Amino acid sequence: MRKKTFAAAVLLAAATLTLSACGSGDDGKSPVTVVSAGSDAGKAGTVLDQPFDKPDLVLTDTHGKKYDLRKETQGHPTLLYFGYTHCPDICPTTMSNIAVAKKALPKAEQNDLRVVFVTTDPGRDTPAELGKWLKGIDPQFIGLTGDFATVQAGARSVGISVEPTTKDKNGKLVSVHGTQVIAFSPKTNGGYVLYGEDATVDDYTKDLPKLVEGAKP
Repeated sequence: MRKKTFAAAVLLAAATLTLSACGSGDDGKSPVTVVSAGSDAGKAGTVLDQPFDKPDLVLTDTHGKKYDLRKETQGHPTLLYFGYTHCPDICPTTMSNIAVAKKALPKAEQNDLRVVFVTTDPGRDTPAELGKWLKGIDPQFIGLTGDFATVQAGARSVGISVEPTTKDKNGKLVSVHGTQVIAFSPKTNGGYVLYGEDATVDDYTKDLPKLVEGAKP
């Protein structure tokens, strides 16, 4: 894994400054949220020396049931991502990359891993919509929706900015959000590795065996 180490406070400040408008019609030229500093900018993973606390989120899963993120993922390796199902580019690519990499793990480790997708567009992403979308990527992935203010606060607690869904200049609804994937350790429940939207299938394939153990990749 290509990595570097920074204090979580620095990452938080950097992450809240830059957003990505997924599918905004800007031909991929809109800025993306990749937390970086120094000459290592753009590398796939960042190991945090001060891990983030897992967000205190209680939302609704794809079955319409309440899902307490901290409680349900306690003791499990967890990858957390904030995005939306109508995104035509970064969100599905990120989820698909993780899904492909996950298949390389032993079956027991696949079952232990929790991949949680929290929608940033709850107005359109109903439990049923989330469930249908995620089923096409990986049926084991967990989809969560709920009050936007709650989602936004949870994202901000781990340095990810999320803005309300709005119409772009072409009248298309877009959700502007950070594009990081945060890996939480099964040992400490701390978010200790951060991935930008440039992380590839190979990056996740190499790192997941260690992430499921709670080790530094």
